[in-house]
Amino acid sequence: MKITIPQATQVLAGLANEVRLEIFKTLIATGGLPAGDISKKLGVGPSTLSFHLKDLHHAGLVTRVKKGRQIIYAANFDNLNDLLAFLVDDCCGGRPELCIGIAKPAATCCDKSAS
Repeated sequence: MKITIPQATQVLAGLANEVRLEIFKTLIATGGLPAGDISKKLGVGPSTLSFHLKDLHHAGLVTRVKKGRQIIYAANFDNLNDLLAFLVDDCCGGRPELCIGIAKPAATCCDKSAS
């Protein structure tokens, strides 16, 4: 899906906080966690975490899935990929070879040997 400048601004604003960026990177690295585990891993209090998770969800960066009594939070990779595509859409003034390596393809992002 092609996103607009206002949508990109909303997503980037969601990341424009040190705690939210840390939460998002943790969710990318882990594939998803319950709120309690995120809180323990990052040393963020429950009410602060809840506030930031709400902002990340509102920005479309985080999904929530109820699993039993827990809510599992995960990075929304579809929206992240849409943002990355938006950012490099008109890459390098028609010289795409200059953009090689800006973003890793999804197939290699989790393969540490590909780095």
